[in-house]
Formats: sequence, C-alpha cells, structure tokens
Amino acid sequence: MIIDGHNDLVLHRWRGEPTMHMDLDAAREAGYSGGFFALYVPSPRAPDPEEIPYSMPLPDEVSHDEAAAIAEELFATLCELPVARATSADDFREGEVTAIVHLEGAEPLAPDLSDLEEWYARGLRSVGLVWSRPNAFAEGVPFRFPSSPDTGPGLTGAGRELVAACNRLGILVDLSHLNEAGFWDVQRLSEAPLVATHSNAHTLCPASRNLTDAQLDAIRDSGGVVGVNFAVTFLRADGHNEPQTPITEIVRHVDYLVERMGIHHVAFGSDFDGAVVPEELGGAGGLPKLVGALEEAGYDEGAVAKITHGNWLRVFRDTWH
Repeated sequence: MIIDGHNDLVLHRWRGEPTMHMDLDAAREAGYSGGFFALYVPSPRAPDPEEIPYSMPLPDEVSHDEAAAIAEELFATLCELPVARATSADDFREGEVTAIVHLEGAEPLAPDLSDLEEWYARGLRSVGLVWSRPNAFAEGVPFRFPSSPDTGPGLTGAGRELVAACNRLGILVDLSHLNEAGFWDVQRLSEAPLVATHSNAHTLCPASRNLTDAQLDAIRDSGGVVGVNFAVTFLRADGHNEPQTPITEIVRHVDYLVERMGIHHVAFGSDFDGAVVPEELGGAGGLPKLVGALEEAGYDEGAVAKITHGNWLRVFRDTWH
C-alpha cells in the first residue's frame, strides 16, 4: 500500500489537460492507495524560474469570491473521478484509490470561517493554509533559490482562528508553502501533529520551500510527518529543474529526514502533476521503482511500510476525529 502527500490531478482534469503522472489505472496497479488530492485555485501570474539563482515575487492574492467559485468547480471535478473519498484512516484499502479532499491554499474559505463546517461535512479533511502567495490567513513562501524560508510575516488573526477551528473539527493543517514565521505560529497554536505534506530538507537543497533542521525537529517532536516532495527543484543541491535527476535524490532526502527525525516521521509527498519529477520514476505507476531503491538503500520491510503508508495512517488517526 502506498499513500501519497500531494497530487494536482484535479487541476489538470478541471482544465481539460492530460495528466503528467497520475494515470489512475497504472497507479492502482502499482499499489497506490491514494492520498491528498489538492483543490488548488491557480494564480493568474504563476512563477516560472528559468535560471539559478532565482527570486520570484509572490503572486497576487486571489479574492475569496473568485477562489470559492473555482473551488466549487474543482470539488465537482474531484467527485467525478473514479476514486473513493476518505474521512477516516480506515477508508484506505489495497486495490482501491482513495482521495483526501485537501484545500491547497485556504482562499476558498470565508475569512470568518462561516463555511468551514459545511466544507467539513462535504469531506474536507486537510487544509494548506497557503499556497505560495498571501491570503486572509497567512503568507506563503516565495519561490527563491537559494533562500531561507524566513521570508515574511506570520499568521493573521483569521489564520490563528482557522488553526483552532481545524483542531476542533479534526482537519489536518498542512504547513507546506507556509513561510517560517507562519510555521512557528502554527507550532505554538496547534494541538495536532505538525504536517508538511510535500516538502524536503533545506540542508540538502536550500530552496525557500524546504524545511530547516529546526522545523524538522518541531515536526518530529509533535508526532508529525514530512512527505518527501519528488520535485527535482526541491531535491537537487543545485536547484536545477532537470528531469534526468535520478530517483536516488529522493532516497537522499528520505535518508536525511530519517536520520534527523526518525523512521516514524517520514512519508511520500510526490507533487505528482504539479512539478517536474525524475524521469526515471515517470509517475505514480513507477512508485515500485522508488520502493525498490529504498530497499536497495537498506530499508527493511517494516521501515518501507512506515514510509509508504504507515506514518500517514498514524497521523490521520491522531488528527481526524
């Protein structure tokens, strides 16, 4: 069984585009049991770094009304996919793809949270406070390399209220894309395990999107999880967007996180359909190659089971009521 921290299949289906990595039939055959299916409201001006180093400005805010309307369409698109939807850890099964309804960026939520319980009733179980732009709740980290994730202010009052409401309802709070000040605000406020669904080790790749050792330690101490991102720009020490990057670069980040945090706090967070991933992996159908690479690196059956699904299931049980 493989559970994954992030994919953008819904966005591609909504746009009428072919999938890059998420062929569901191939994924199912490869042992992919699902994970976080992002409802991501795209930015009109998306960053597209072409040279190293790069420092992209934060995209403009998207209004709540616009984001809410697009999120309704994205949710309808997700409901049309031939997948189950998860509201508990027990919903994941071998041979079936199960989706977690995940908002990547909280713009679709009303700043007064008047619609949060309605979203919860519809199956929302994970909220990324931001994508890499500002909103009513927090500010995302801009795309920069090399750069610290310490790039802007922390949570707003509405953001603090959102974290508390997610804790109360049993909604996972995702810290990927959040700047460092916001991260520490959540760490102080949240009663749930800290989770970064698709982020990597800043020590190995100094991109602004990656996590410092202090952040990794805080996630470990909370009982949380980091989903290793397969995007080559967040794997490589040089930050290059090189499709020929070997999958051993993914293993390199897994190794570092396991050494720093322990085997119970590391998982997959592919970013399939949202980034360039190693061509050697291909897509979800190639996940057995990555499992094989972990085994070749010395991970035994129990360790592989934790990384591929066990750690995610534990966090779901600890977070979802």
